[in-house]
Amino acid sequence: MTDYEVATAFLGEWGHFQQQVFFLLCLTVIPNGFNGMFIVFVADTPPHRCVIPANVNLTAAWRNHSIPLELDRNSGALVPSKCSRYRLGDVLSLSGRGFLPGVDVNMSKVPTESCLDGWEYDQSVYISTIITEWDLVCDDRWKNPLTSSIFFCGVLTGSFVSGQLSDRYGRKIVLFVTMAVQTVFTFIMVFAPSWPVFCALFFIVGMGQISNYVAAFVLGSEILSPKVRTIYSTAGVSLFFAAGYMFLPLLAYFLRDWRMLLLGLTLPGFLYVPLWWFIPESPRWLLSRGRVEEAEAIKELQCETSKALNICDLLRSPNIRWISLTLWLVWNTLTIAYFSLSLNTANLHGNAYFNCFVSALVEIPAYTLSWVMFRWWSRRLSLSSTLFMGGVFLLLVQLMPSNLVYLSITLEMMGKCAVTTAFTIVYAYTAELYPTVLRNTALGACSMASRIGSIIAPYFIYLRSYSVSLPYILMGSITVASGLLSLLLPESYGMPLPDTISHMQHFPVMGPCKQRE
Repeated sequence: MTDYEVATAFLGEWGHFQQQVFFLLCLTVIPNGFNGMFIVFVADTPPHRCVIPANVNLTAAWRNHSIPLELDRNSGALVPSKCSRYRLGDVLSLSGRGFLPGVDVNMSKVPTESCLDGWEYDQSVYISTIITEWDLVCDDRWKNPLTSSIFFCGVLTGSFVSGQLSDRYGRKIVLFVTMAVQTVFTFIMVFAPSWPVFCALFFIVGMGQISNYVAAFVLGSEILSPKVRTIYSTAGVSLFFAAGYMFLPLLAYFLRDWRMLLLGLTLPGFLYVPLWWFIPESPRWLLSRGRVEEAEAIKELQCETSKALNICDLLRSPNIRWISLTLWLVWNTLTIAYFSLSLNTANLHGNAYFNCFVSALVEIPAYTLSWVMFRWWSRRLSLSSTLFMGGVFLLLVQLMPSNLVYLSITLEMMGKCAVTTAFTIVYAYTAELYPTVLRNTALGACSMASRIGSIIAPYFIYLRSYSVSLPYILMGSITVASGLLSLLLPESYGMPLPDTISHMQHFPVMGPCKQRE
């Protein structure tokens, strides 16, 4: 590969070829921004209450008092129940006998029942969502967070297989096939007849989403020159991801029906077809597939680097074991915080579309800050400080008085910005800590381990139904703890990239002697 860098030096750092590859590959990441987050609107739960059939002969007074009041955990006010109504037979009897609710009848004594005739939903924000279409409320409300978790299970599966497919069949073909998978299966979701079918299709979209991102990331890293590669892998793909994320609430604002929204999100996917003739295959991959004899000769020389090294080697020696376990915990914390905050935008006070847009917008300065910090500051302190500050902001949210809702939202967005910065830093930091012989394996292992966090992230939001403060307390606590834990990681700023396990920086609690054991 050193010979490759020398052989392609005549192309320059930022010529027409590099510019074309850079921007076209960044464009392929835009759909990832909205495909990963459209569930915020598609599965939002609008205000709802039990249906009182129109053909039931009730007086106006009894129809207006047919739903019991309950205490709302967010506002502390009494609001109509979402999951129960007064027993219709008793209400009919009392109405027919001429009694008045609250005057002649103590309503606390009237028995209640579940919503036997279904629910009616407020349509001031959404025409329809999968929640309203399939009544995923009350006893079935557990299906809402499970929907997002199934998507992230698809992401986990995709992250496991995408690297192997890319290594075997090529970066370019996997990039375009997985883009097609995202587009086609999102289009099929428009016609999903039931929640199980929707989830099955959403799982496949998750597989395509992460596979597309990984293929684009690797393809750009292998084609672009070293200096441009750094910008591409940090700010480049991240900023275009944020652009797709910001596009989502703008489109959702005009398309309030979930099926129409998904249909609108599939259309940009078809515009990527012509890019097949402009984005090249990775020359490095082509060389690796064609120069078989040279590859075999190199393997024979790399006795330490290529013999029996696999994911198990991330835990084999004490030094690399502690580094791996620490990073896995940090990655999990980041995915929990990032996706919980991203999915929570619909629950914030105010306009859901504006909140989602702001949540995407704060990622722009986060990606810029991460590039600045990564270039000029300590890796360990960059990661630790952004994690710690993100956790502090989240812990402060639950301390705000209920009347200062906009201050609470500001603190949450500042926490999201800090977490996003840390997430961007940890990608590149992880690559610097591990040796060349295990770098790809280590990044893949960290990514797979972090998917556990993304799978359980929707359930952090689900905890709001028990306590509004609980998600912030949990997220803030584990984020602060991870910020302190990350201080134990070795420093890699200004250090040469390690080639072998023995060249790795030492975990602070491990001495050089123990590291070699």
